[in-house]
Amino acid sequence: MSDLRAVVFDTDGVLLATADRHAAAWKETFDGCLPEWQPSYAGVRPRPFDAVREYRDLVDGRSRLDGVRAFLGARHIGLPPGTPGDPPGCATVHAVAARKEEVFSAMLRTDGVRTFDDVRPALQRLGEMEVRCAAVSASRHARSLLESAELIGYFDTLVDGQAAAALALPGKPDPALFLEAAGRLGATPAQTAVVEDAIAGVEAGHQGRFRLVVGLNREADPHMRDALRAHGAHLVLPDLGGLPAALEGDRP
Repeated sequence: MSDLRAVVFDTDGVLLATADRHAAAWKETFDGCLPEWQPSYAGVRPRPFDAVREYRDLVDGRSRLDGVRAFLGARHIGLPPGTPGDPPGCATVHAVAARKEEVFSAMLRTDGVRTFDDVRPALQRLGEMEVRCAAVSASRHARSLLESAELIGYFDTLVDGQAAAALALPGKPDPALFLEAAGRLGATPAQTAVVEDAIAGVEAGHQGRFRLVVGLNREADPHMRDALRAHGAHLVLPDLGGLPAALEGDRP
């Protein structure tokens, strides 16, 4: 069996503490549109977006367009697709995605970006082990966010939303983003580990037949732990602190 030579990291929720802002941005977006899509009936308002369960099950780890489509499908709401030039709004899928982008960008301008304390030590150790690293994200913000957090230098390559659009790569749970990153690192899936905190991302790692799929459960949620395992994680960790040792144990 070939040595494990590379690790592909998801960005939001794994490297950067931005998952809560994404969830809040999705909630503001969807809750602002729901009264238009599903007007109150007999005084009953439409059920608000659940920033925990629906975020985890429907939009976390997906591109904005795929997240909008998944939520609309789950709520049985039909919208025309629209076009990429649609302004932020509620009338088309592209408009809703643009609305979420606008809300999230405003949050970043106000609050900045924060990284998790365990990230740098883990990346430094992987560098000492001569394990090549890639960052992957469906977001077009990924490069600027990693630069702001002073993490970009730890990675040999980045496959973000801009690269995905340029290469027409499908989003998670399709493994295309991870496969592209591994290829750029000169590694096969059998030589590569994937680290993800989202169910869709773990599914992508499983479908791509990566050597090791690590689920990250930072909130120590037993339901999330079980869901990550059920969707393909070989190992679930509470943070990145145990990752180098886990990789050393997997290298023959």
